[in-house]
Amino acid sequence: MTGNMTDLEEARKFFGEDYYATKVTGIEITEVGDHCARCSLELTRDHKNAYGGVMGGAIFTLADYTFAVASNFRQPQTVSVTSQINFIGRAKGSRLIAESRLIKDGRTTCLYGIDVTDELGTKVAFVTISGMKLG
Repeated sequence: MTGNMTDLEEARKFFGEDYYATKVTGIEITEVGDHCARCSLELTRDHKNAYGGVMGGAIFTLADYTFAVASNFRQPQTVSVTSQINFIGRAKGSRLIAESRLIKDGRTTCLYGIDVTDELGTKVAFVTISGMKLG
């Protein structure tokens, strides 16, 4: 930890440099820990498609950013190698929440699962991302 910053403050400061996720898309880190992260996105009209549903790219960006935080916070630099998203249902609420969990932590690779729900508990997507450790 740097100075008197909490883990959450430190993560928000470092990953806040990802302007696409934080400034353009509006994602916020709400929890961070050892190989895990929780991020959320307040939905606006900007996140919707022509039919009024949440754009798949917005959902994926939330999951990808959550993976980045979980796999890189106090860890060697890790980049995604492959990812798969399964869209499960339509968001009914006004906020999306992504929670990551480490499935496998190898010497040079890792695998995470990310559940995306809304604040009402509606399952929206399940994402798996494999990463390669560069550092």
